[in-house]
Amino acid sequence: MALRVHAFTDDALGDHDGVGIAELIRRGELSVAEVAKAAQERAARVNPALNAVVAEADTPLASADRDALLYGVPTFVKDNTDLAGLPTQHGSAAWRARPAKADGPFAKQFLSTGMTVLGKTTLPEFGLNATTEFVAAEPTRNPWDTGFSSGASSGGSAAFVAAGVVPIAHGNDGGGSIRIPAACCGLVGLKPTRGRHIDGPQARSMPINLVSEGVLTRTVRDTATYFAAAERFWRNPALPPVGLVEGPAQRRLRIGVLSEPITGAALDPQIRGVLDDTIALLESLGHEVRPIAYPVDRGFAEDFATYWAMLAFLLGVTGKLTLDRAFDAARLDPFTRGLAARFRGSILRSPGVLYRLSRIGHVYAESFRDVELVVSPVLASLTPRLGYLSPDQPFDEVFDRLLSYVTYTPLANVAGAPALSLPMGASDTGLPIGVMFSAAHGDERTLLELAYALESARPFRRIQR
Repeated sequence: MALRVHAFTDDALGDHDGVGIAELIRRGELSVAEVAKAAQERAARVNPALNAVVAEADTPLASADRDALLYGVPTFVKDNTDLAGLPTQHGSAAWRARPAKADGPFAKQFLSTGMTVLGKTTLPEFGLNATTEFVAAEPTRNPWDTGFSSGASSGGSAAFVAAGVVPIAHGNDGGGSIRIPAACCGLVGLKPTRGRHIDGPQARSMPINLVSEGVLTRTVRDTATYFAAAERFWRNPALPPVGLVEGPAQRRLRIGVLSEPITGAALDPQIRGVLDDTIALLESLGHEVRPIAYPVDRGFAEDFATYWAMLAFLLGVTGKLTLDRAFDAARLDPFTRGLAARFRGSILRSPGVLYRLSRIGHVYAESFRDVELVVSPVLASLTPRLGYLSPDQPFDEVFDRLLSYVTYTPLANVAGAPALSLPMGASDTGLPIGVMFSAAHGDERTLLELAYALESARPFRRIQR
């Protein structure tokens, strides 16, 4: 029997999004303290069912900058980002993390937006899986139906935002880790261009940086306001500014369609139906939509899988140096160990894999000569039940299932391009289905403008209704 869980109630947070809460605080109708307390009470009420919290701050980490665009808005940070005073465990049992001595580089930018951090949210071990599940702990559950996955790797943040605990929470994306949980939980999830925000240590240490920082939200304007607020702290001069996007643009776009999974996996008919519905909506808004060819072939999926396994292998051999001297690779979960073992069997391929992946950005850029955006599914199959991708299942089975499930999102990570998941429909059982929009490097603005238009034309479903 489906169990839907949400925290919405008649308190200080009400049904407001982050921008609405910030406006009420600015006008003196709400205080930062009462909003933080309401969010803490919501978290306490639903976390036993969702299991989305790793650590709570002893005292909410409130901003002193009253002029920040999101001043006073309560939030959580994903537990792979250092916050002073809280441990960073990366979802792993391979060691016991001590509290961080200082905020990490990206955390400083995140905090500059004015939000109040209440704690840290769950992720699967080192963000390597597409579900937030564990070997020796309860899984993070999807608030739309607690028998199902919340996605990953920003699964804890997604669960709390969808359930109404907070309107906005931190996520990062190295293969779909913002867009996948956004699709599973019915949220707005924008993976920015590589370098749009300050990188964390993980991203800086990768042979090819796949990771971009961002947020999960319930409204387009919260995502747009976050990007504008973060840009006030630091803007990459190599990228065009996003600025504050406040609504749709009038221009009509040429939009390419990628429908079939590049891996050869079957696309679920219900996802295909939501994609077709979205294409019809785009055409009704005046956009030109047509199928296009993939800029890469099936070999890309094989190369990405090898690189993914390489990252697990490197974690195992460098953990004592990069994380903690007490790090014990033998305590990594079976899925991470399986990935590392898979890489050992293909280690001689790694120079060629790195060379080919390093060229994907140029190939991707060429594919936007004749279109402004590309629309596709986020995932090839519906949100799975808990256990289907669990790290304690046989590695080969989980790996093959992931290859069939996560087929669309990795391209934007390797290319370093922006991509956005929007909740454009639902399955027969009521679970959200996301549709992905991808853009040329640096063009988050066009993604946000289109998102506003789609949200207005077809308001996103809400869990409490």
